[in-house]
Amino acid sequence: MRQRLYPESRTQQAQQSPCPGCCYSSGSMSAWQPTEDEERVAEFREAVLAHYWAHGRDLPWRRTDDPYAILVSEVMLQQTQVARVVGKYEESLRAFPTVDALASAPLGDVLKVWSGLGYNRRAKALHEAAKAIVARHGGRVPSSYQELRALPGVGHATAAQVLAFAFGVAVPYLETNIRAALIHWFFPEADSVPDSALMPLVEATLDADDPRTWYYALMDYGAALKRAVPNPSRRSAHHGRQAPFVGSAREARGAALRVLAERDAASGAEIARASGIGVERIREALVALEREGLVAREGTRWRLPR
Repeated sequence: MRQRLYPESRTQQAQQSPCPGCCYSSGSMSAWQPTEDEERVAEFREAVLAHYWAHGRDLPWRRTDDPYAILVSEVMLQQTQVARVVGKYEESLRAFPTVDALASAPLGDVLKVWSGLGYNRRAKALHEAAKAIVARHGGRVPSSYQELRALPGVGHATAAQVLAFAFGVAVPYLETNIRAALIHWFFPEADSVPDSALMPLVEATLDADDPRTWYYALMDYGAALKRAVPNPSRRSAHHGRQAPFVGSAREARGAALRVLAERDAASGAEIARASGIGVERIREALVALEREGLVAREGTRWRLPR
């Protein structure tokens, strides 16, 4: 597998040069200067596409160019592994097959479908984005970068992904697998590689005629690298280690929402017993969730929003 991901000719180059494909000084980030080497860029593209045609992933959101379905998938994929998203993506589209269906659904119903995926603020943002699409764009996901960025929960990368995968518009962006691919190939000996060093390479390698296929290939290549070699994205200047989940506020929040997704309402003590998490941690989680509009309180009992 290593040989497919890093062809022999480049392995030899890596042994001879500390940084094939770039010039850099480890002591100064201002010295990062990717070379304008068309041959190396072409070699990189050839390796990425060869891997994709042989080993590309068959994912449900890759079988459609429906902008709504792609928006749903990309919001779900934020900070979440692909394997966890597949089932929830399909369940979500069954429950809310159109923008209008999602926009008109109670937030509580959206949270029930989202339950178990984590980072539940994304569900609320997606729900609000659907409402905005109905109100501003007649229920059609917009095809302009500025209008996509104006939607709740849609950052630069998500807007670029919707444009590439739904509309065939090439916008440079970075995410973890793209970072892994570029760092592994062009910066094999470097640490703390800044995004400012990678973006010129994103632009140089991007296929303006078929960004959809290219980005799918690039992300699959980066994902495969993480299984074949020490994760190159850890050498990004923007890599952050996630805090342990057990004992965290995220654990308590997720547990509280899962319990409420299964019943009409419950007290804090009932939620604590059902989840196995202490009453005080659950109480703190519920207060924070209420502040964010993800749960509602009726007397001493809690429920999902209606």
